[in-house]
Amino acid sequence: MRYRALIVAFLALCMGVLTACSDAPSADSNTPLTYDQIRNTGLANSCPQISSVRRGEIAIDSGKSYQIAGLCLEPTSYFVKEEPANKRREAEFISGKSLTRYTSSLDQVRGSLELNPDGSLLFTEIDGIDFQAVTVLLPGGEEVPFLFTIKGLVAQSQAGLNAITSSTDFIGDYRVPSYRTSNFLDPKGRGLTTGYDTAVALPAGGDTEELIKENMKAFKVGQGTMSLQVEKVDSVTGEIAGTFECEQPSDTDMGTAEPSDVRVQGLFYGRVEAT
Repeated sequence: MRYRALIVAFLALCMGVLTACSDAPSADSNTPLTYDQIRNTGLANSCPQISSVRRGEIAIDSGKSYQIAGLCLEPTSYFVKEEPANKRREAEFISGKSLTRYTSSLDQVRGSLELNPDGSLLFTEIDGIDFQAVTVLLPGGEEVPFLFTIKGLVAQSQAGLNAITSSTDFIGDYRVPSYRTSNFLDPKGRGLTTGYDTAVALPAGGDTEELIKENMKAFKVGQGTMSLQVEKVDSVTGEIAGTFECEQPSDTDMGTAEPSDVRVQGLFYGRVEAT
């Protein structure tokens, strides 16, 4: 009798665990997750991955049109180039921590895929969720904002492949727009297309050499370099997956500050489709 309460409590705990586990779909289930199951879990920021190691190939015919659709890039590591205090040492990349929660991945990006006469492949990004505003915290406490993007990427693979394999690498350049749009207003009310040309508190001295760079905003477009290294290929479904690495400039505060070099590493996923 004295153990009855303990047994009842144990059975209730077991039933609660079984019920909770039965609510969530398994990893192999085709049932899509609901909004409540994804919210605040970070799953929305994760790219799909090919579960098993595949080393097939996807042949690209010269007479057909192809695209890479559903391209997703998930950053996993951030590095910012810092100038050392000792001028004799070379600048090096310092590992940083992302301060941006759940919104750092690029997703649903698509672009054309063409076969060049030399057997190399040319990928040209067209559209999608192809930029995210990210801020990185360095060990010293400095915060470095930048616009993680893949806009206008034109990347080419090695020659002579005529196919996407587990050893295909796409390397190319892309545009890096300003971290802030032209409608951004700073605390002084200054902006590029709205607000004031100079700070209201300094109407007479706003055009001095010391202040003109800070006052006169500019929308500057930088350039980044990206490498997509394919590691898994599913020739049946057309899925590809692997790792990426890119290097691009950070925010310039609308052209008033010198940008830092930011290096991003992570995972990517995409689907090769005939159009």
